[in-house]
Amino acid sequence: MTYISFPGIGINEFSVNSVAFEIGPFSVRWYGIIITVGIILAFLYLNYRGKKFEGLTDDDVFDYAIAGVVFGIIGARIYYVATEFGRFKADSFWKTLKNIEAIWNGGLGFYGGLILGLLSVVVISLFKKKNPFKVFDACSLGVMIAQVCGRWGNFMNGEAHGGETSLPWAMGLRSSLDETVTYYHPTFFYESLWNLVGFLIINATYKHKKYDGQIVLRYISWYGFGRMLIEGLRTDSLYVGQFRISQVVGFLCFFFGSATLIALDIVHANRRKAALLREAVSDEKTAETAEKSDVSAETAPETAEKGEETENAEEGFDIRQLHAEDGKDEDN
Repeated sequence: MTYISFPGIGINEFSVNSVAFEIGPFSVRWYGIIITVGIILAFLYLNYRGKKFEGLTDDDVFDYAIAGVVFGIIGARIYYVATEFGRFKADSFWKTLKNIEAIWNGGLGFYGGLILGLLSVVVISLFKKKNPFKVFDACSLGVMIAQVCGRWGNFMNGEAHGGETSLPWAMGLRSSLDETVTYYHPTFFYESLWNLVGFLIINATYKHKKYDGQIVLRYISWYGFGRMLIEGLRTDSLYVGQFRISQVVGFLCFFFGSATLIALDIVHANRRKAALLREAVSDEKTAETAEKSDVSAETAPETAEKGEETENAEEGFDIRQLHAEDGKDEDN
């Protein structure tokens, strides 16, 4: 049981139980329920965008969704275990393996899920002979919806918060075993709100995309920038050496996504200009050809008239010559 409050904005203390309900010896946690809701919403979005804009069928949507969820969870677990292996290492190999398998005890890293999920899309696209960038575009905003929801699972666990702060919107936390309230940055809310704003903006521009892959690059850039900043406030970051790994990856996503967007926008603009130039040249040549045809049509009657006069003149000369010859014959 965790007690949460936001006194700066008038929300008094209330209790949050991470367990939603129990079935025999099994506990169903709010975190899992909220993550599941996020996955369902992501699927519905993929079904809408993929079928309406990217030429996917119902079977395509199910194949991509199932593979993305399964391999996404596997990738997220591998990422977390790789960065926190000391927490899972036991006296024997089998005990270590059992600790790694116990995903219900928590421990997922989003970037690992994103990487393996993207790879699953590429593999399936090769078999289906689909353009993976079209699928990336439709999937990326679905993932963003899942992230908006997923961070509220952290809220139900009283985790993924930042360092202490005295800001008006600070989140007060205390456990059922302690009466001391400590106020933290509600970084779970920062990230959820950041993703919601990003989703609304990028989704509004979806139908105006200029090339396949533009939407997923916008998503990577937006999310990477926000995660890079928010991760610096958190107290539970995963480290590699002295670096917050998620902050470093967030920066790389932002840099790569933004640089690629700028480069492709320039290429697309240049191709557009070249196409317009070719079209203008083609129209100019067509106009010149039409003008020459009109001039030829106008001069044709004059040429025919002059030819007729010349022909008549020649015929008249022949007649007069014949009369002259006849006169000479009569004189003789």
